[in-house]
Amino acid sequence: MSFFLDPQIATSAKVMEIIYIFMGGMCVYTAFKNLKDKENPAQVGTFIFWFLLGIVLALGQWLPPLASGVLVVLMCLPAVFKKVAKGQVAVPSDDETRGNFEKIGMKIFIPTLCIGVFAIVCAINGLGVGLSALNGVAIGVVLAMIILMLQNKTNTFKVFLSDSERMLSTVGPLSMLPMLLACLGAVFTQAGVGEVIAQVVGTIIPEGNVTIGIIVYAIGMMLFTMIMGNAFAAITVMTVGIGYPFVLAYGANPTVIGMLALTCGYCGTLCTPMAANFNTVPVALLNMKKQFGVIQNQVLIAAIMIVIQIIMMIAMQ
Repeated sequence: MSFFLDPQIATSAKVMEIIYIFMGGMCVYTAFKNLKDKENPAQVGTFIFWFLLGIVLALGQWLPPLASGVLVVLMCLPAVFKKVAKGQVAVPSDDETRGNFEKIGMKIFIPTLCIGVFAIVCAINGLGVGLSALNGVAIGVVLAMIILMLQNKTNTFKVFLSDSERMLSTVGPLSMLPMLLACLGAVFTQAGVGEVIAQVVGTIIPEGNVTIGIIVYAIGMMLFTMIMGNAFAAITVMTVGIGYPFVLAYGANPTVIGMLALTCGYCGTLCTPMAANFNTVPVALLNMKKQFGVIQNQVLIAAIMIVIQIIMMIAMQ
């Protein structure tokens, strides 16, 4: 409780902690639902994974670092041994889906729009109380739930709870991948990977040649994002290793280079199964027959975009 009463802690941090507690509670609910589900072929393993994840998310602020690390390791064991599965899934019937669409129509996009609008508003002025864009997303989700309840009286809190559990159970351990990859970027930076990359690249890029530096930086962002699965994780390492010493240090505009470098990383996101939330989760949710079907449809777009981004970086440096 002292955390929430501490005036030195930003409001946005307190709100995020509340969000994490709700997320943890959702995971714990998923754990117990699967534990009691006789149709789940891996009841115990599924319970362990979701329960420990819920504990880490909800209580991570107050857990000792060692305890959090142990829980994460234990949480990953069922996933490693493929003991996390989904049980009985209550999917709406085609008639129910069609009936809801005829009743709501295109107004279904209003709740989604709320999420984006509140994210932008909070990012700009924090609603006057210092909220962040992530806080805005959470507020938008709550408002979206209220709107959906008003649009259809059958949308009770239990419906949202069950649908959230269905989503988590369907995605499974892949839901953890974006968070783990983001952590990996911070670990790589602390380990000095950027400095090692700078030493290696220094033997390739002629000193003072910003154009070649930009090309290597852009392609490096794309390739490293494919490895990391997350452009935000890649940009810290690549900027330390290539972006600053071979591009920004010679007077290139950091705002332009930084934004476009991140977009170059997104080109890598389109091409890697490591970007689970973009390329692997849709395969699971849509029951696609081709495991890399999403990626196959994005590779050409990524190749075109990386060329365009490089040209823009060179022209606008």
